[in-house]
Amino acid sequence: MPESSTLSLDSISVLLVWTAIAIYALAFVAYSVDLARRSAAAVDEQDAALKRELVGATGSREGVGASMTRLRAEEDAAEKALNAAPGQRPRYMWARIGTSLTVLGFLFHVAGDVTRGIAAGRVPWSNMYEFALTGTMLVVGVYLVTLIRYDLRFLGSFITGLTVVLLGASALAFYVEITPLMDPLKSVWLVIHVFVASLATALFALAFGLSVLQLMQGRREAKIALADRDAAAARSAGTGDQVATVKTGPGFLRTLPSADALESLAYRFAILGFIFWTFTLIAGSIWANDAWGRYWGFDTKEVWTFVIWVLYAGYIHARATRGWRGARSAWLSIIGFTAVLFNFTIVNMFFKGLHAYSGLS
Repeated sequence: MPESSTLSLDSISVLLVWTAIAIYALAFVAYSVDLARRSAAAVDEQDAALKRELVGATGSREGVGASMTRLRAEEDAAEKALNAAPGQRPRYMWARIGTSLTVLGFLFHVAGDVTRGIAAGRVPWSNMYEFALTGTMLVVGVYLVTLIRYDLRFLGSFITGLTVVLLGASALAFYVEITPLMDPLKSVWLVIHVFVASLATALFALAFGLSVLQLMQGRREAKIALADRDAAAARSAGTGDQVATVKTGPGFLRTLPSADALESLAYRFAILGFIFWTFTLIAGSIWANDAWGRYWGFDTKEVWTFVIWVLYAGYIHARATRGWRGARSAWLSIIGFTAVLFNFTIVNMFFKGLHAYSGLS
């Protein structure tokens, strides 16, 4: 926090940022309530469906295959909702509250970012605090823009929760007073290179969230398929005619698209992020040549930027040409984003090199 006794423009920026964090926290609660209500409704619906299946199975063994039929119906409905126009989407009240709060928090977030930039007299992403401020703003911004095309409100708790943690931790641990730019940073590449890297990070964050849900949904689908095969085998052998209740994970997963649909969407975001990250790598090399007289010097930050590029290139290549689908694909996406976070935190804080611009003493 600024120590000045007067309310400077930077002090106003800090107040706006903490207001945004508080609103994002409320949005996280609303989105979490939405998922909880979806889970409760899904459990009630499943209980009713099982009773119907039990009657059918006891009387005429028509319950065989009913779980998979119900699964396909749920996936079809969820995928229609995913691609539906905003006015035609399911009217989940708490999800709508969460989205409204996220928009409000985003406005305060933008205001805090802009006032920091005005106070500094430059773009607000020259140290770790400012990069976190702008990067998390772009994560939320990309999420809100994506809502125009896809109904990703089921990702709302992840996006707002991630923003609260990263932005709150950065405001507490990384905040620094405004200082003049170091000579290597006085370049137009600061505007281009860092902003594009932040945008790529935002897209990778969405891909990460979708990949986590893909793993959960894939596990649920596998459990349902296994239970359905076991039930069919038991009925064929004449050893049972009961419809068992199978625990398949959180109930809200029933309102989400299939694992394949989530994987496809994560892949699209990863490709877009990879394009921007490739530009980040190229722009960084050009900037390095302008600043230090060489395009590449195996500086720690340069190496990790390249490692992230290789991870996502491997993910895209493996899925496109090697048929790496399902869990293996999701784990590659998750590992890639973990490397992004490692690059931002651990590398900036504990590794020495020419990119020592964290602003921390």
